Amino acid sequence: MNVTIPAGFDFTNPDLFEKRLPHEEWRQLRQSEPIRRVDKRPGSDGFDDDHYWLVTRHADVKEISRLTGELFSAGENTMIPRFSEGTDRSIIEAQREMLVNEDGEIHKKHRRIISRGFTPRGVAGMRDELADRARQIVTAAAESNADDFVTAIASELPLQAIADLLGVPQEDRHKIFEWSNIMTSYDAGGDPDAPAIASMELIGYANAMAEDRAANPRDDIVTKLVQADVDGEHLSADEFGWFVTLLAVAGNETTRNATTHGMVAMLENPDQWELFKRDRPETAYDEILRWASPITQFQRTAMEDVEIGGVSIAKGDRVLICYGSANFDEDVFEDPFTFDILRDPNPHVTFGGQGPHYCLGANLARMQLELIFNAVADFFPDLTSLGEPTRLRSGWLNGLTEWKVELGACPVAH
Repeated sequence: MNVTIPAGFDFTNPDLFEKRLPHEEWRQLRQSEPIRRVDKRPGSDGFDDDHYWLVTRHADVKEISRLTGELFSAGENTMIPRFSEGTDRSIIEAQREMLVNEDGEIHKKHRRIISRGFTPRGVAGMRDELADRARQIVTAAAESNADDFVTAIASELPLQAIADLLGVPQEDRHKIFEWSNIMTSYDAGGDPDAPAIASMELIGYANAMAEDRAANPRDDIVTKLVQADVDGEHLSADEFGWFVTLLAVAGNETTRNATTHGMVAMLENPDQWELFKRDRPETAYDEILRWASPITQFQRTAMEDVEIGGVSIAKGDRVLICYGSANFDEDVFEDPFTFDILRDPNPHVTFGGQGPHYCLGANLARMQLELIFNAVADFFPDLTSLGEPTRLRSGWLNGLTEWKVELGACPVAH
């Protein structure tokens, strides 16, 4: 197969992702050059190198994920593949305090501590409360005649779940919404200092929570994380601040975008929406996650010279593992561009493939999708789209910022 991708095509260009995902280019690479060296201008993406490697095939994405912490580092250059041009290296270095940007023993320790808040029993214990919240969200949307699915419906359950999980007053949840939006919109223009300021404000808010729980313990996850266990392990106030920053993005932005992309796909495939309303298949939520691929790509850095998929990668080279491509790999998914809520098995890599960085909140995310889609199906079975959603200008998030809809008549008594 001839590769028709033009020279200089940058797979992290936010101008590209504001318009579309490069599915055709990814497809070409999966078939002809699944690990491709992409040359670039030094500094154009916040990094001083002149190239990165793009990994598009499912098998290779899983292998690099498995080897993270050994041959590949999440922390050396962080997992974010693109910063604004001119970003000071100190800003990148600061983000290495976050769990997703850690390697080795410190990552194992922090993951061990944080996992206290994501036990299967703990997540299951949130179901009834979040189911009520999902119904309240759609009811409130109807009562306010809301027409933006993203802000009225998709964003609300993740925000309320985070607030419940952390003990954040519900009236403060929109602060987290605003801070996370600003932090992930650095490619969208505006004040170049705003993302760093928002991050520091969120960390300051979380630090205050941690210090309060250390002095005044409660029966909540914050207390569990900041108080030492029998082995003396706990998060400091600063470490807890970085955890909340991660949760604001990983637990808010991604679930919100998966919800919106999934609902768009349902309406674009009305047979699937009818099937969902009738049968509510458990397989639907993993298909939504595969289809949405809310994080398009993360990066790793080679810690030594290594060969992956027959390609030699030098020590220090950045490697972008492309979930958005791997989730549509024809060698793994039959007819991948068909949205099929009965797809089973569905080995998508939306939660990071495998290895030490597999998403701790995977079960919580699936549960939130189940609850909000059930609520929408019950309250707004005739939901209709009023136009194309607006895409986020980002080089690594598959985000939607607005989607105008008409909710339709509600058959469920309020």
